[in-house]
Amino acid sequence: MGAVNRLRRRIEERSGHTFARIELFEQALTHRSYAGEHGVGHNERLEFLGDAALGLACAYWLCDRFPDLPEGRLARRKSYLVSWQVLAALARDLELGEALRLGFGEEQSGGRDKDSLLADAMEAVLGVLFLDGGLEPLQRLLSDFFEERLIAQPSLEGQDAKTRLQEFQQARGAALPVYRVLSSTGPDHAKEFMVECLVDGQRRGVGSGGSKKKAELAAALSALEELPADAAG
Repeated sequence: MGAVNRLRRRIEERSGHTFARIELFEQALTHRSYAGEHGVGHNERLEFLGDAALGLACAYWLCDRFPDLPEGRLARRKSYLVSWQVLAALARDLELGEALRLGFGEEQSGGRDKDSLLADAMEAVLGVLFLDGGLEPLQRLLSDFFEERLIAQPSLEGQDAKTRLQEFQQARGAALPVYRVLSSTGPDHAKEFMVECLVDGQRRGVGSGGSKKKAELAAALSALEELPADAAG
């Protein structure tokens, strides 16, 4: 149970919510193969709920983060952010694999690192978080991760946000964007940077992140949303 408890504590810390229904959290990590061998409940119903809760949280975040973005581009980003690839990446970030409860066959075949199993269990965990605490802790858990995945996703956006913004300026024969650190707060091991992006001498975007690079990427993405559609992609 050590791995399950460690995972629960990670999620509680990131979401700001303390789980009350511990048995449901354990069930969310229980694959059908384990359930069949031990006569306990599996995670498939919770996965179904988590899929819906994830879609709601993602749609809410996108509409808040990009208030002027048209529906088509919102839908494209949502499709990516709720994909199994992103869910599996979130599961790995949380080290969910070590807490999975798998049957013998799945364990022997490397199930703890299978994208499909990780994504399914991640959805189930999100379902429990939604049941236990509602939408707010779900959004707190997901918002930073959504931001990081979106600003650095090449196949979705063409290149990362800084590259696209630079190429847009070069195509116009204009000066390259300038990034300036507005603030740096927190201890050395957990710095939070705030950066502004200047385009043609004007502030076009502001972003924050745990490194200057992440803050600059966020600022560039913010700037792209303020520029014409052929820049934002």
